[in-house]
Amino acid sequence: MTIRLPDAHGALRTYEPRTEPFPLTPGTPVTSRTVFSAAHVVADPYADVSPDSPAAVDWDATLAFRRHLWSHGLGVAEAMDTAQRGMGLDWAGAAELIRRSAAEARAVGGRIACGVGTDQITGGSLAEIRAAYEEQLAVVEESGAQAILMASRALARAAAGPEDYLDVYGRLLRQAAEPVILHWLGPMFDPALEGYWGSAELDAATDTFLEIIAAHPDKVDGVKVSLLDARREVALRRRLPQGVRCYTGDDFNYPELIAGDERGFSHALLGIFDPLGPLAAQAVRALDTGDTAGFRALLDPTVELSRHLFQAPTRFYKTGVVLLAWLAGHQSHFTMVGGLQSARSLPHLARAYELADGLGLFPDPKLAEERMKDLLALYGVHR
Repeated sequence: MTIRLPDAHGALRTYEPRTEPFPLTPGTPVTSRTVFSAAHVVADPYADVSPDSPAAVDWDATLAFRRHLWSHGLGVAEAMDTAQRGMGLDWAGAAELIRRSAAEARAVGGRIACGVGTDQITGGSLAEIRAAYEEQLAVVEESGAQAILMASRALARAAAGPEDYLDVYGRLLRQAAEPVILHWLGPMFDPALEGYWGSAELDAATDTFLEIIAAHPDKVDGVKVSLLDARREVALRRRLPQGVRCYTGDDFNYPELIAGDERGFSHALLGIFDPLGPLAAQAVRALDTGDTAGFRALLDPTVELSRHLFQAPTRFYKTGVVLLAWLAGHQSHFTMVGGLQSARSLPHLARAYELADGLGLFPDPKLAEERMKDLLALYGVHR
């Protein structure tokens, strides 16, 4: 039982897959941390579309994956970057996704928070950008989900400085019905967000971000930080007002940030918890009992896979996430909206398979092996 995998230099090497998965079972919701998995969408592989067409989504498979995450006690962060917002999924598709997923969450008792952005427009005045945010906020609130105010490409282009961010976000927070999560997505995830909060200098940007929160602490449940800089996140976390959570979005350093230190810890809202969902939930349940060492023993070995999936260009991590969902049997194909399955090389995908298999992430290792061999054959690697 071996498989030939290409390395980074194009040479084939033999890998022996494991025969049994890591033992994981669904469990109760985690309690010591608030944990969201940002979930991917499953494309409809039979739709006659092009990369520029509106997304064709397989709704049954997409919702089934969310039920999988809820069954392990995780929350779902919906219509976020992991769901290809702005990279294949437009606002019309995202709005439908939000409505369907929120209804499913109500039906099964799952926790859900949904992304609010401005991707129905490509630019405009500050008033038009604010109106776009308001339109999306209304959809999320009407669905009964918690809102996540996402970073806006249009605002990054239109804002003249920090004062414009203070104005737009201040108006949105004042009208939000319930406390929201503010999302700071770094330019490694989306280059169009360079200089967000009015400055490319991160200390100055952090000050503006904190000024917005300090002015509306009753309207901010927490902040989701995706800068891939653990020290900066810890420093920000220690400056947050009492009661405002820090949700790590650091897919490079999440075990140490979630474990925390004597001065606090981060909650989690992570794209890597899409493929790691069951294992991540089991690890956090160890934290629920005070077993930090057990938590780290489960989660630390996953960092190599996460760093591989999120390597530069980081925004294409979704390709590896969907590959692993297919190999794990959560969907019947490796097709993505916008044709994004082509965004990573075969050696990259092969390494993702090897690392995930080594962790025991595939419920059926033989199925994963056969599917990986099918993918390799498409590239001319003979069995």
